[in-house]
Amino acid sequence: MRWFFAWLFMVVGGSALASEKFLIPENNPKPVYPRMLQRAGITGEVKVSFIVRADGSVGDITIRESTHPDLAEAVRVAIMQWRFKPWVVEGEKPEEQEIVAPMIFHLDEQPLHINQWLKAVKCRAVTDSLGNMSEFDWVDSEIFVYTRAYLSNSINRRQLSDEERLAMIAKMNKRVPMIVRSCRENPAQEFMSLLPVEIRELL
Repeated sequence: MRWFFAWLFMVVGGSALASEKFLIPENNPKPVYPRMLQRAGITGEVKVSFIVRADGSVGDITIRESTHPDLAEAVRVAIMQWRFKPWVVEGEKPEEQEIVAPMIFHLDEQPLHINQWLKAVKCRAVTDSLGNMSEFDWVDSEIFVYTRAYLSNSINRRQLSDEERLAMIAKMNKRVPMIVRSCRENPAQEFMSLLPVEIRELL
């Protein structure tokens, strides 16, 4: 999972330029992408506001917009842990500063030409990559992560609506145990041949 965080400053006291000079992150853990949303291929954005105080602590966290409640909660939990370098209140440095920021959740970028790799990969590589993973975790193995990322990042919305994309991912996820068992029975088989036909047509 990759997430993106961008600063947008709102003036509470002092200027945006002043904020850039004295708001120095010291501990800013990234939000944890909820596992079930990641597996389902659900992406989204959260707009959050919070106050940074002169002692470096954070408070008054408010979720302004969110495409999914679980993403909003992940952002809230992360920001509760955030700390900034304390500053001395003087000149343009206020006692506190309000920040509004978007946080974007999307699936990891896949390697270049991932569709060519997915079309060529054999079942032997699929089963080798599973190691000692439990059946419940097979869906999180590299091959399925890359397939979801391809559907999310490489296909534009004119080709595939979000509803169609999520339905394809759900169909593939449901088929994962069958795909893995088929791969174990026939290591020379092409992975792509076991995917739902609508996904194969997009590769």
